[in-house]
Amino acid sequence: MAAPPDISPYLHTHQFNEGNPLAEKNTLRAVVITAVMMVVEIIGGYTLNSMALLADGWHMSSHALALGLSVVAYTLARKLADDRRFAFGTWKIEVLGGYSSALLLGVVAALMLFQSVERLFSPSAIHYNEAIVIANIGLAVNLLCAWLLKDGHHTHTHDHDDDDHAHGHGHHDINLRSAYLHVIADAATSVLAIGALVGGKLLGAAWLDPVMGIVGAGLVGNWAYGLLRQSGRILLDAEMDHPVVQEIREVVAHDFPAAAISDLHVWRVSKGHYACILALVNKAPISAEAVRRSLAVHEEIAHVSVEVTVQP
Repeated sequence: MAAPPDISPYLHTHQFNEGNPLAEKNTLRAVVITAVMMVVEIIGGYTLNSMALLADGWHMSSHALALGLSVVAYTLARKLADDRRFAFGTWKIEVLGGYSSALLLGVVAALMLFQSVERLFSPSAIHYNEAIVIANIGLAVNLLCAWLLKDGHHTHTHDHDDDDHAHGHGHHDINLRSAYLHVIADAATSVLAIGALVGGKLLGAAWLDPVMGIVGAGLVGNWAYGLLRQSGRILLDAEMDHPVVQEIREVVAHDFPAAAISDLHVWRVSKGHYACILALVNKAPISAEAVRRSLAVHEEIAHVSVEVTVQP
C-alpha cells in the first residue's frame, strides 16, 4: 500500500483574527471606570430628580454594557482560538457580543424615552447644584475613556503589483471603534445634560431637563440601531456588496480573460480578512494554485477555495 502524501506544507490555520491585547486591556479599564460613574449618575439622577442626569447615566450604561461584552468576547476569542469547532476562527464571538448588546440598548432607550416623557408632563423639583457636579464628573470620565480607546483602528494600504494601482482598506477593530464612537456620543450627552441643568437653574426652564432626557434616549436608540445593522450584516454574511468582491472579479477578468465566474461567495472572517469560494468555467484547464496566486495581491483575502470546470 502506498504511503499517504505529506500534506504538512499545505496546512494552514483558520484563525484569522490576530487579536488585540492592548485593546482588551484598555477596554477592561474603561469598563471599570465607566461602570463606577454609571452607578453614580443613575443614583444621582433618581435622588436629585434630574432626567438629564439619569439619561446620561443610562447612556453611559449602554457603552459600559457594550464594552463589557467586548471584554468577554476578547477573552473567549483568545481562549478558544485553537478550538477546531470554529471553521473560520472565533472573531464572530465579538460580533455576536455587539449584536446582543444592541438588542439590550434598544430596551434601555425605550425606558429612557418613557421616563423622560412622563417627567415632562409631571415635573419634580431638581437639586441642580449636586446634579451639575455629577454631570461634570461624568463628562470627565467620558473623555478619559475616549482617550483610552482612541487608537482602536488603523488604515492598511496595499499595492496591486500588475497594474500599479494602489488603494487602502480601513482595517479596524469593529467593537473597539464602535465603543470609541459611543464614548464620544456619551460625552455629547453629558454636555447636553450640563447645559440643561445650568439652563434650568439660571433660567428656571425645568422643561430642559426631560427634553435632554428624550434627546439622550434618541442617541442610545440610534447607536443601538447602527450596531444592530453593522453586526447583523456580518453575522448574516451580507458582504457581497463590499469592494473586495469587485476586486476579485477584476483579477479574474485581467489574469484569466477567457474564464467565466459561475459562482462566487465572499464573507468576512475577521476585522480585516475575507474568505472566498470561487468557481470558474473555462475551455482550457486552469490551475487553482494560479488563481490563488493572482488573488494573493489582495492581502485581505485570507482563505480561497477555487473550483475550475473545463467546458468541453
